[in-house]
Amino acid sequence: MDPETQTDSQTSDKPADRRRRKAIYLLPNLFTTGALFAGFFAIVMAVQDDFVPAAIAVFVAMLLDGMDGRVARMTGTESEFGIQYDSLSDVVSFGIAPALIMFLWSLQGMGDRWGMLGAFVFAAAAAIRLARFNVQVETVDKGYFVGLASPAAAAVLMGMVWFFESHGIAFREQIGWVWVITITTGLLMVSSFPYISGKRFSPQLRVSFLSVPLLIVLFVVALKDFALTVWVLASAYALSAPLWMLSRGIRRRWKRAS
Repeated sequence: MDPETQTDSQTSDKPADRRRRKAIYLLPNLFTTGALFAGFFAIVMAVQDDFVPAAIAVFVAMLLDGMDGRVARMTGTESEFGIQYDSLSDVVSFGIAPALIMFLWSLQGMGDRWGMLGAFVFAAAAAIRLARFNVQVETVDKGYFVGLASPAAAAVLMGMVWFFESHGIAFREQIGWVWVITITTGLLMVSSFPYISGKRFSPQLRVSFLSVPLLIVLFVVALKDFALTVWVLASAYALSAPLWMLSRGIRRRWKRAS
């Protein structure tokens, strides 16, 4: 190509490149915006003391958050902007919103200092967890999360609120237990426990025959009490990594002793 033609071509491409850099992909960012709105809606509902819709809105944010990345990969519309926007949305939906809901639902009865401390620890842990994930995303095993993922942590707290509020059980008055659960869940996010991410699951995954009846039982229980099922599953997942690490430590000591 003639040097002058090449120079002209490069010059003419520059405005288009600038426009492309200034633009964002619509479809995946719509899902991210929907997740952000769900988190905002949860905060609004909590301020109005309507905690069941607030908790459900956080679960809606989880569904939308799980879809934006998959849509971006399927359509080839991944971008650095989308990654950063998704993280900021997650801080609101899975950090600020659950923390505020827990404070307004129960922790404010403990007193401003301790109640706010419990809620803030969870919010700060969610922000730290997301920042650490962004930094380590290229260096850690894709099959595991380092620390409890923020959507899973939010599911533990919001499942608890959803279950007790929908059944009219005044668990919110057990402020000490609510505070401990909130703090513990927040600390699990910034822990180094390895949690299975599920990214390696595929339709070709082989499981034992026992899994089929267990799934049927789970499905029946979910139909009877969906809020309880969600809370139990989220709590079991949150406890799975520390219990596994504890059992592995016990087995190692038993082998050394024998």
